[in-house]
Amino acid sequence: MLPHSPETVWRALTEEEHLKTWFPTTIEGQLKTGARLTFRHRGAEMPPTTGEMIACERARVLEFTWGFSGDERDRPEHTRVELHPEGKGCRLVFATTYDQVGKSARDAAGWHDCFDLLEVHLRGERLATSGPERWKPLNRLYRERFGPEAATIGPPETMKEYRE
Repeated sequence: MLPHSPETVWRALTEEEHLKTWFPTTIEGQLKTGARLTFRHRGAEMPPTTGEMIACERARVLEFTWGFSGDERDRPEHTRVELHPEGKGCRLVFATTYDQVGKSARDAAGWHDCFDLLEVHLRGERLATSGPERWKPLNRLYRERFGPEAATIGPPETMKEYRE
């Protein structure tokens, strides 16, 4: 539950000035179903990836695929965020699916960190620490919860500061 209107949270999910405070990539493309998207990592020497907007209903649903790098073995992730009005705020419902079990701990830690940062941003605050200092303990937590098979894929080689 977030103590913010769906419209306020929507802006944080879709507008670059807000995204840059909590999400690791840009989201370039139109906010309309069927639009091609490009994702560029902030602060990491990584090639951009592409995706597609699956559903986009202002202040309600943001659903897209992302992470396709052009390698035929690489299947994009499918991410969906729903905003449901509740009282003076809204409930954010999140789901992401991918077919590589080995990155589950890594990605769960990443999303956990992202949503913590989103909440802090929505409050108009900033965290004293970010990046690897926050991600590493979360990654350990999810490795313990999910088991070793969920932690066979770590951060990309270009993100050495995240490696343990």
